Amino acid sequence: MPPLARSLGIGDAVTIGLGSMVGAGVFAVWQPAARAAGAGLLIGLVVAAVVAYCNAVSSAQLAAVYPVSGGTYVYGRERLGEWWGFAAGWCFVVGKTASCAAMALTFATYVLPEHRTLQRLLALAAVIALAAVNYRGVTRTARLTRIIVSCTLAVLALVLILLLTGEPHRDLPALTGTSPYGVLQSAGLLFFAFAGYARIATMGEEVRDPATTIPRAITISVVVAIGIYLAIGLALLTILNPATVTAPLATAVDTVGAAWAVPVVRVAAALASLGALLALIAGIGRTTLAMARNHDLPTWLAAVHPRFQVPHHAEIALAVVVGVLVLTTDLRGVIGFSSFGVLLYYAIANAAAFTQPADQRRWPRVINVIGLAGCVVLAVTLPWMSAVVAAVLLGLALFVRRGRGGFARS
Repeated sequence: MPPLARSLGIGDAVTIGLGSMVGAGVFAVWQPAARAAGAGLLIGLVVAAVVAYCNAVSSAQLAAVYPVSGGTYVYGRERLGEWWGFAAGWCFVVGKTASCAAMALTFATYVLPEHRTLQRLLALAAVIALAAVNYRGVTRTARLTRIIVSCTLAVLALVLILLLTGEPHRDLPALTGTSPYGVLQSAGLLFFAFAGYARIATMGEEVRDPATTIPRAITISVVVAIGIYLAIGLALLTILNPATVTAPLATAVDTVGAAWAVPVVRVAAALASLGALLALIAGIGRTTLAMARNHDLPTWLAAVHPRFQVPHHAEIALAVVVGVLVLTTDLRGVIGFSSFGVLLYYAIANAAAFTQPADQRRWPRVINVIGLAGCVVLAVTLPWMSAVVAAVLLGLALFVRRGRGGFARS
């Protein structure tokens, strides 16, 4: 199979990571997380940030040694065995495909809040347009993502200034009535917003000097994203109760007397959703490519475009599946399903990183242990229906793979 082009520097890699993390989640994840944790929202956010950081450094350590497309699918195969790699790849592709649909629908909801039918059509148009951008080459993906991330960060900076300087403010709510289970469930939901750093690792075959670039880019993007989420979470809690409103950032800006900024926030939310969707399409396409190369998916998906050097068959297939989802499915409840799959994915990454020898290690093994334990704990606190559906799909995939012995080479 022809290789992908190594055209991304550290700035591009950080941009793609931030584009995946500082996306729709920063505008939409606060309400369900606050409903679960109540006044313990910031504690849940810190827990999610710790687990995300552990997962990120485990992924960075592995990516420095295995700088090829596929992320934990490759790491699991190399360190733990083919079946673990397949499980990781399957969890990633299925969970993140659902995330693509969620991001597209989030974009459409902010643009057309009162028109449900038109929302689906607009979401489909967004999927087609961004799949076309990815099809033309990863440097175009990075360039467009950089523009979207820059706009999003500028608006978030404006929002923070308005929230910190506006009136009225209130004291942080007391933790009375907050349960440990609710805090952990909120952490699992908030983790959905942090998980984008995997995009950097899954694109390891397209990064220049990957042994240096990938660890640095992952660490930088995660630390920046954690800082952004902590600042916004703290500011929100001093203005309102995020559990009671569907668009907390827009509502908070309006509450402090800056109604003129509400349309700006809505536009930024739409742009952030597009940025996350763009990076997701790129990352899923590369994991699908890696799985197809190893015959864990049909080998037709391993084709690399001779001119643009992207996995074009994989990206076409992904666009079709996501397009069907946005037209037929209500994905408000799929965040838990997506989080469950992604947490399993990173649990395997932490286990794989734990097995690396001393000469490949950049961080102590205790970080891998904390990350693995954190992923398992957060996964089991998510809504039980999400866990059951994800487990059934994974079991079916393993059963099919065992029965077929891998997909044929032709």
